[in-house]
Amino acid sequence: MIGAGGFGRETLDVIEAINAGARGALWDVVGVVDDAPAEIQVERLADRGIRHLGGIEENRERFEGARYVVGIGSTAVRARIADRVEAWGARPATLVHPAAVIGTRVVIAAGAVVCGGAQISTNIRLGRHAHVNPAAVIGHDSILDDHVSVNPGAIVSGEVHVGAGSLIGAGATILQGLRIGAGATVGAGACVTRDVAPGVTVVGVPAREVGATDE
Repeated sequence: MIGAGGFGRETLDVIEAINAGARGALWDVVGVVDDAPAEIQVERLADRGIRHLGGIEENRERFEGARYVVGIGSTAVRARIADRVEAWGARPATLVHPAAVIGTRVVIAAGAVVCGGAQISTNIRLGRHAHVNPAAVIGHDSILDDHVSVNPGAIVSGEVHVGAGSLIGAGATILQGLRIGAGATVGAGACVTRDVAPGVTVVGVPAREVGATDE
């Protein structure tokens, strides 16, 4: 596991739920790698019997041939780390909580994490290292490209395309058929009613680009 923060520990919960529902543990967590965890994060790991193994570089030899997952919310950081450790020979794990609802014709790429309570409808594609948080809903025929994060309670309606590295904030809603450009951020609670350009941040109801004025 890479990342000792909140989502990293939530991902550990996903692993524990998968193991609990299987005949014998499917995943054996060696420990958590994090370059600069806060003291409270290390304490919280220790409280559940998980070791902090140190930083990424000092664990380089561990990654060769190992399976890993990046439990870090930042989409850009997640992408950089994945590229780095895969160059060392690591292979990404794909983790889906048994309490997530997964429809038909769903493709979940390597490194993706789907948390408990998420609902993934039919004909969905989740890219590499995509994160779908608890209670998020992904509507039919939608595509989430690599390194996308959909935060808790967000709703991505049907036939939406979310570009690589985008972040959909908690409780946000994206209406049907829209496109969210790569690297965009949709603020918490926003309602997106039109396409969002790459790299911009939109907030509010209806969602508007930060700094934009009324037409």
